[in-house]
Amino acid sequence: MATRKLIVLDRDGVINEDSDAFIKTLDEWIPLPGSIDAIAALSKAGWQVCIATNQSGIARGLFNAATLESMHQRLRDLVAERGGRIALILHCPHGPDDGCDCRKPKPGMFRQIADHYGYSDLADVPAVGDSLRDLQAGAAAGATPYLVRTGKGPITLERPLPPGTLVFADLSSVASHLLNE
Repeated sequence: MATRKLIVLDRDGVINEDSDAFIKTLDEWIPLPGSIDAIAALSKAGWQVCIATNQSGIARGLFNAATLESMHQRLRDLVAERGGRIALILHCPHGPDDGCDCRKPKPGMFRQIADHYGYSDLADVPAVGDSLRDLQAGAAAGATPYLVRTGKGPITLERPLPPGTLVFADLSSVASHLLNE
């Protein structure tokens, strides 16, 4: 299965609680049970854990880049406290109508990750998300879509999924699957 120890995670709804009103402050950024431990376990097993997250709240004026960075620093710190490391965090700050190539479902952030690691594509790389656009972006970059049933996962499961999508309860289940392959 996974020939490269590289995994790409969505953030909201996969690692932390999601909100239709956006995660706008550090206090609103609340990790989902088991997600930090899952990231640390993957990292300690040699996986490069990357995050690719749409953050249109910046374009909408709901929070700024410094607030977003404070959330990501908290995430890095929590993972580090458990002996792990996040290799890379990319975000798309654009709104839905900005026409960028980084906003999922477009695969721009996934291409940036592939470029960062010197890969021509992300074949066999798990792309973990809770929404259809996460899965579509990963699949468009050649990654294997993994849907979690956290966040928007239950609603996403009711829709047609990209071919080959694997479904898991949560990020902990994904980590267990990958670590026991």
